[in-house]
Amino acid sequence: MTFQLIGVNHRTAPLEVRERFAISESKLPAAVQQLAQHPGVEEGMIVSTCNRVELLARSRNGGSDLRTFLSQYFQIDAREFDQHLYEYADKEAIRHLFRVTSSLDSMVVGEPQVLGQVKEAYAVARAVGTVNSQLDALVTRAFAVAKKVRTETAVGSSAVSVASVAVELAKKIFGSLSGKTVMLVGAGKMCELAARHLLAHGAGSIFMYNRTYERAQKLAQKFGGQALPWDQLYDSADKADIVITSTGAPVAIFRREHAERFLARRRNRPMFFIDIAVPRDVDPEVNRLDGIFVYDMDDLQQVVSSHVADRGREAQRAEDIVNDEVERFLARMQTLDVVPTIVSLQDHLETIRQAEIDRVRGRLGELTPEQELAIEAMSRGIINKIMHTPITTLKTAAREEQGTTVIDVVRRLFNLQRKPEKDKSESAANGAKH
Repeated sequence: MTFQLIGVNHRTAPLEVRERFAISESKLPAAVQQLAQHPGVEEGMIVSTCNRVELLARSRNGGSDLRTFLSQYFQIDAREFDQHLYEYADKEAIRHLFRVTSSLDSMVVGEPQVLGQVKEAYAVARAVGTVNSQLDALVTRAFAVAKKVRTETAVGSSAVSVASVAVELAKKIFGSLSGKTVMLVGAGKMCELAARHLLAHGAGSIFMYNRTYERAQKLAQKFGGQALPWDQLYDSADKADIVITSTGAPVAIFRREHAERFLARRRNRPMFFIDIAVPRDVDPEVNRLDGIFVYDMDDLQQVVSSHVADRGREAQRAEDIVNDEVERFLARMQTLDVVPTIVSLQDHLETIRQAEIDRVRGRLGELTPEQELAIEAMSRGIINKIMHTPITTLKTAAREEQGTTVIDVVRRLFNLQRKPEKDKSESAANGAKH
């Protein structure tokens, strides 16, 4: 078992770096397939959100060079980003994944969106066949840990999200959202959440834009807003006091020349952009204009800090649950490592037992049913006694550092042949018979 994880997130890398590593939804399936084909990688998945890009892999023969994959895929020199990259293996990789799905590694601790984002990444990897064995067991366990954390702690109470924090920031700037005209650009979950919070805090008119008009229309109907065609975006954006934008565009859709026109039409009334997209939808040059206020993902961190302080105690309880679950998962995986050996030992000794019974049956003559049962019970009893010590030793060693050595010794003593890995996972699923 070798789990590896490499990535950047909102704490290790500024927005301009995270933009370099962002992978759009449409390109994610091909990227995951490339990862799975990288030397040494057996299984893989990629999580790419506005706050993090992480590669998770199960590798063979001591690991894979995931930094090389980053260099090749993004056509960059990964060494330039060393100070922003984090890399974990095995126990620490498991712990990190559990913390991510439990929202303990999020910008807004306790926010529920990250779990859905990891589930979407998992679904993509499953669809293209790059998650199917031990990595599958790890990720599905991470989902269960997240549920346990949310059920047994209050870390998710008064749930906030990036979208709700963005709305909170707007209230701090305008004082009240009552009567403010809001424009949502993008029709994803972030915008849907923003719309819900804006309405709850008294926002007036809501206009919605999406490159797919039908999606904007569907969202507008849901919240009583108005959908407008994408080609009218720059003609009517000046009517909005607040623009919340979260698209998957690879380049900025609001540039300085657009903002200058907006200000002229608004007769210099202030305009507020909340950019929760990565890569950013609003060019940083826009923020240099008087009367235009642009807040991006990194700016939201200031609002988030207060939430983190309030949730400190519950977050610590959640961390304790994660640590316990890491140990349990490791113990389970290490036990699975010995299952193929135990199954092979059982098959080997059963073959010997059957061969010996067949060999002596001819000399014993015709046996009564009672005699057959007696021979069966006696021979099985002998086999079970022989297997007891090796199997007990294997199960104990599975939880210790020398587990691999013990497995090799038992295999050599009984001349057990290794089965292909796919059989190993099947054996693990079936469990040892003893």
